[in-house]
Amino acid sequence: MLVTCALPYSNGPIHIGHMLEHIQADIWVRYKRMLGHEVWFICADDTHGTAIMMKSKEYNISSEDYIAKVFENHKLDFKNFNISYNNYYYTHSKENLYFVRKIYYKLKLKNLISIKNVQQLYDVKENMFLPDRFVQGMCPICYAKNQYGDTCEICGSCYKSIELINPISNISYTKPIVKSSTHIFLNLSILQGYLYNWICSGVLSDKILNKVKEWFTKDLKSWNISRDLPYFGFLIPDMLDKCFYVWLDAPIAYISVFKNLCNKNLLLNFGDFWKYNSDTELYHFIGKDIIYFHSLFWPVLLYGINFRKPNKIFVHGHVTVNGKKLSKSKSNFITASKWMKFFDSDSLRYFYASKLSSSIEDIEMNIQEFICKINSDIVNKVVNLASRSASFLQKYFNNVLSAKLEDVKLYNFFVTYSKKISNLFEMGDFKLVIVDIIKLSDIANQYINDKKPWGFIIKKKNIKLQEICSMGINLFRIIMVFLKPIVPDLAKRSEIFLIDKLQWNSISIPLLNHRINCFKPLYNRINNNVLNNYFK
Repeated sequence: MLVTCALPYSNGPIHIGHMLEHIQADIWVRYKRMLGHEVWFICADDTHGTAIMMKSKEYNISSEDYIAKVFENHKLDFKNFNISYNNYYYTHSKENLYFVRKIYYKLKLKNLISIKNVQQLYDVKENMFLPDRFVQGMCPICYAKNQYGDTCEICGSCYKSIELINPISNISYTKPIVKSSTHIFLNLSILQGYLYNWICSGVLSDKILNKVKEWFTKDLKSWNISRDLPYFGFLIPDMLDKCFYVWLDAPIAYISVFKNLCNKNLLLNFGDFWKYNSDTELYHFIGKDIIYFHSLFWPVLLYGINFRKPNKIFVHGHVTVNGKKLSKSKSNFITASKWMKFFDSDSLRYFYASKLSSSIEDIEMNIQEFICKINSDIVNKVVNLASRSASFLQKYFNNVLSAKLEDVKLYNFFVTYSKKISNLFEMGDFKLVIVDIIKLSDIANQYINDKKPWGFIIKKKNIKLQEICSMGINLFRIIMVFLKPIVPDLAKRSEIFLIDKLQWNSISIPLLNHRINCFKPLYNRINNNVLNNYFK
């Protein structure tokens, strides 16, 4: 299967809001790989658009040099958070240019392209047409203030920038005028029936489907796929005063990034994954603010080139702080690099997993709640189970586990939970996965409490004590198998401690007559000093 995330934009650093999606997808991918599936996981920097042009101008360097610098920083951030991409690339590539032009010509041949004269907002002071994201005003549908010129973050409506009430340029902070320009449009309404059948095919969750159906109450609007110069992007061959819109070439990068991977890995066959009747699988992870692009525009582009369509689109909500969405443009974000100076990647991965479900609810980042959850769940319950069991094995049994299980019924109860947890992973209900893992941790710790290994009087080698503590280690092992996709660093340390590779299909066979390593702290508690330094 091929799995993608939406492309982070190259106009600034990765923040923990971006990281939600990449963590969500990576957990799902790691789970699938644990089951033995062949999973190719790809993403790229979204490198075109006016914002990139303006940023490079601000730094007095070329757009190419600017995106190259950002690209390296983005790659490092994802590496630090253990995002297991097989290929991380960028949209300003020869592969992407090839597929953008090919799809454009195919769409023209299928009479899906038209040319129209349109009215646009024009910044007189800067002498340029304003892209959607460079103008703000009041939403014409719900009247929310400070909304961009394409979609409303409050009600989710899509509209033209000239429909904004009291628009203001984000570049010169002046009121733009309306001016006409010739543009290229993709006629979605021609494929309205085709698109409706596709969205109802099971690719979207019921809640998302109901939202998308609202756009079909009237004829679908044509989509402007061109932008006026000055603009950083691919020039349109037959209209050299214009570029392809960034939202045309961004999703096409799903194709071109995989093509680039195939060029580097000759054992991969590009056609096997993208041909119309492919028996491979394709999954996208996206935020709720770009449903429109992926459920309507993207399948039309695939139709144009006669490529396969996605099997499923996973949609998540936003990360908020004090109820407000994290946003680079609004400067209320926490960068991934800053996070790593004070915390670790497993902690954020675990916190997000404890909040993620198959719904699209927003996730509030509350640092106090975050610290409490990490210390209570990971340190006090999961790691403590290993610590309290290992101490007796090290002291009295030379770190060797017993020859048989003390409680076979309890062990099998934990094993049978794998089916339920597997189903939850499959659906993306990581929140419920965590609920069940903590439930099992509580049961395992209660088992140790009830057996009271500290109460044994050791005069000679006590097999019962060894069996009790070995049970604790074996239950910890099962819990860590379930946690492995979520907290890969803790899983690696646990594998070293257990001298055992944590595998999904091996939990039915317990570790018996098996030597483990001396226990070393697997995870450190987050203390108030870290918290105080974080907010300095």
